[in-house]
Amino acid sequence: MAAMIEPAKCRVALLAGGTSGEREISLASGVGAGAALREAGFLVTELDPARHADLAQLLEGSFDVAFLCLHGKGGEDGALQGFLETIGLPYTGPGVWSSATAMNKAQSKLFYQRAGIPTAPFQYLQKGEPYSVDEIAQVMGGTCVVKPATEGSALGIYIVEGVEAIAEAIEKVFEIDELVVVEKYISGTELTVAVLGNDQPFALPVIEIVPKAEFYDFDSKYAPGGSQHNCPAPLSEKLTEQVMQAAVNAHKALHCSGVSRSDFILDGEGIPWILETNTIPGMTATSLLPDAARAAGISFPELCTKLIEYAFEDAR
Repeated sequence: MAAMIEPAKCRVALLAGGTSGEREISLASGVGAGAALREAGFLVTELDPARHADLAQLLEGSFDVAFLCLHGKGGEDGALQGFLETIGLPYTGPGVWSSATAMNKAQSKLFYQRAGIPTAPFQYLQKGEPYSVDEIAQVMGGTCVVKPATEGSALGIYIVEGVEAIAEAIEKVFEIDELVVVEKYISGTELTVAVLGNDQPFALPVIEIVPKAEFYDFDSKYAPGGSQHNCPAPLSEKLTEQVMQAAVNAHKALHCSGVSRSDFILDGEGIPWILETNTIPGMTATSLLPDAARAAGISFPELCTKLIEYAFEDAR
């Protein structure tokens, strides 16, 4: 049970912006969440961690909780969470370890495997260390997904076939990240499931994502009309329960608190393969978490209120 709060007495530091490649999306999330929080009655102040003066305001101790709308490095990877814990300010979403682990797509796969959640075979490459493209192509079957290990929002993701294309994609990804994940390409239906809660997490309705592009890339996520969201996803009751449970298991495997959203590929045999877990899901007009909450009968202001209640309940 989440802690009960009085919004009119709750001073919220809404953190959005930051310095990552997802800064503009973060600012858009902040606009969406800010409007919902004010509609719910909270006292909201927008702060941008890219500005030292805004970080200094957090140190003054005039806030009751931080609402995080930061995406990418420096905001979603545990760095800012550690700062907030150091100054004793509760914050929404998972903690330092969970954020850092989920942000690293190779590390999170190890915990998925330990929890028995199907995830595609992969190799982990580090810049400056030797690797064999021929070996990668042989192990992965020729068609691979090449992506940065510690970036989000489908930045720098390539689906490629053949040794030359794989080699080129790896070098491109090394331009934006020192760690690269190369995994076997699995064709199927793209699904995502948001999970809410701390000790007793529960899944929101499954969303089927139908991107206009080849896959759910950056433009599909954020451009108007870039993708279609079907919620609830047109799945059988059995498959729906299976995917929802996999998302809850991922939430638990990464020791998430408050909220997470895991992405899956459902293959032709009905196996949901987990791709990654997001610890600060988007809060824009086209974002998936608010969509799923609405399908569950939870309005945007109610969702934001729940996230703050979970933050106080967790009381790190």
